[in-house]
Amino acid sequence: MALDHFTLTAYRDRHPAWRLLASPHAPLVASFLYRVFVAPNVRLISEANLAEMLEDELFALREQLGAEAYPKAATEYLNDWCAPDKGWLRKFYKPGTDEAQFDLTPATEKAIAWLASLTERPFVGTESRLLTLFALLEQISTGSEADPARRLEELRRKRNEIDAEIGRVLSGDVPLMDDTAIKDRFLQFQQLARELLSDFRQVEHNFRQLDRSVREKIALWDGSKGALLDEVMGERDAIGDSDQGRSFRAFWDFLMSSRRQEELSTRLDQILDLPAVAALKPEPRTRRVHHDWLEAGEHTQRTVAQLSQQLRRFLDDRAFQENRRILELLRSIEIKALALRDTPPAGEVMLLDEMGADIALPQERPLFALHAKPRLAELILESGEDDDIDTARLFDQHVVDKARLREALRQALRQQSQISLRALLETQPLQQGLAELVTWLELAHAGNRGLDGLRATVDDDAQEIVEWAMQDSDGSTVRRRARMPRVIFTR
Repeated sequence: MALDHFTLTAYRDRHPAWRLLASPHAPLVASFLYRVFVAPNVRLISEANLAEMLEDELFALREQLGAEAYPKAATEYLNDWCAPDKGWLRKFYKPGTDEAQFDLTPATEKAIAWLASLTERPFVGTESRLLTLFALLEQISTGSEADPARRLEELRRKRNEIDAEIGRVLSGDVPLMDDTAIKDRFLQFQQLARELLSDFRQVEHNFRQLDRSVREKIALWDGSKGALLDEVMGERDAIGDSDQGRSFRAFWDFLMSSRRQEELSTRLDQILDLPAVAALKPEPRTRRVHHDWLEAGEHTQRTVAQLSQQLRRFLDDRAFQENRRILELLRSIEIKALALRDTPPAGEVMLLDEMGADIALPQERPLFALHAKPRLAELILESGEDDDIDTARLFDQHVVDKARLREALRQALRQQSQISLRALLETQPLQQGLAELVTWLELAHAGNRGLDGLRATVDDDAQEIVEWAMQDSDGSTVRRRARMPRVIFTR
């Protein structure tokens, strides 16, 4: 992009990020939105909650700057920030709800990120960036090399370097990074992790723009369904097959692997416990940054799902319109036939092959027949010889206590950031057999949808075996086994 005078003038007048930086209320807008959206990685906030938080912020500022500093109410500021001439917030309604939701726009997050970059950093590392550049160039060079001989030569060189490093370690020579190198690489990791969260909002915005264009085409389309679906699905495939779409799909497949999640959690716990990293006082959310990536990716997936729902609604509406058109054609035929009843056309009008009338005489229908009513014998119930009937089994019902299972899960997550259901059942064995296992899966399903205050991920590709003991009818202990998808609970 050429940064000439006319281009920058257009950006100053139209780009929401520039308008935010030039606004007299920029300190209020940027600080508040950073605190409630960017810092905790929150994607959606309801209008009532966001207005309440902004009202508290305005009250504190008025106490310090005076009552005339920000005279309007919180809801007026929110509606002003999401207006088309501002574009700092996105206001929308979820399907099936009448309460407005707010989310940041990518332009606002870019402006906030630029403001954050203005702060003076205590340590600026350059070694890790240079090594990253060399690693990227090496990956590009190796991945684009089509000559098998050169690929084998490069692989042998790497193998010789690894063998040499293994030999040095076996001999007792274990080189360690100094504190400066550790800080350099960790700060770069923090920066890339935060930029990745910002990229998710931009990717979601791009998919939402596609969804909006599809809705506009559906509203204005007057052609056939097949032509519209061909064009819409072509755009959808173009987005999925684009560089951005393929990169997002590869990232999502990589992150959804339970093995990768466990590896990320282990490495983060190990690195954050290093004295050099602890001295930097990293943000608490750094320990679960990969879970923030998952939440951001789920929002992007929901946007794609909304596109599919809109297509389904379009098909239903078009089917109704076509049925109504058929009824209108039949009605017009009837009107024209009645108009020609008194003056029928002369000669042959139409030839029909093998046309016949189905005749049904009234006498052919069977008469109504009464159903025979069963006669009940008049019997008197008499008690048997044994009057002591055990009715306890009628009330011997097993109820799984969900509160006990949630408390056991919270106790386990206080000691570690995540735990699989199989590992949890090793310390908390099933007491009520299959019914209790089904209750655990119900809690995992609620956590996978962000409900019931839980967080869970269900990996259908990985299978696990769960065993438990139970009492048989004869009093003996038997073992039962169940094969189920891998379930991981996180805090």
